[in-house]
Amino acid sequence: MPARPHSYRGQGFSLRGEKNRFVLPPAFRKVVRGSSDDARILCLAKHERWDCLTGFGLSRMDELELQLDREEERALRMDREFDRDTRSAQLYGFLEIPFDESGRFIMPDHLIDLARIEGELFFQGGGAFFTLWNPARLFEMGDDWTAAKAACESLRGDAAKPKRGRK
Repeated sequence: MPARPHSYRGQGFSLRGEKNRFVLPPAFRKVVRGSSDDARILCLAKHERWDCLTGFGLSRMDELELQLDREEERALRMDREFDRDTRSAQLYGFLEIPFDESGRFIMPDHLIDLARIEGELFFQGGGAFFTLWNPARLFEMGDDWTAAKAACESLRGDAAKPKRGRK
């Protein structure tokens, strides 16, 4: 029986800390580590269509050549051009970002700029990957994103509540 692929599901939320530090939510952290031979490496890239980032673990690299083959085959069937070099550069252009045991990682400035991230970050599971959103960009999405918007709003409210022991 083949190994079950790693699956990112659910949602999470993080406020920006010092030095552009965000926290990878525990459920996502566990899958990233599990898909990266227990390494604490988060892979991040700009999503190809949406105004957000995409995240995944190192095991996704094993699937990228197959994805290129499928996309090239589909382009040939539809009699469309396909630039394998350009698409390969897009797929493999992700950053490998370390995170600590608590899930804290430093978001590079250029990714913050690309996804227009401000002080908040919403995480949305997507199966083989997850997306990372500036809530303002997520709320601009259509009705297909209603559930994600509701989850973001709820988690955002939870993050704004004072924590016990804090003044």
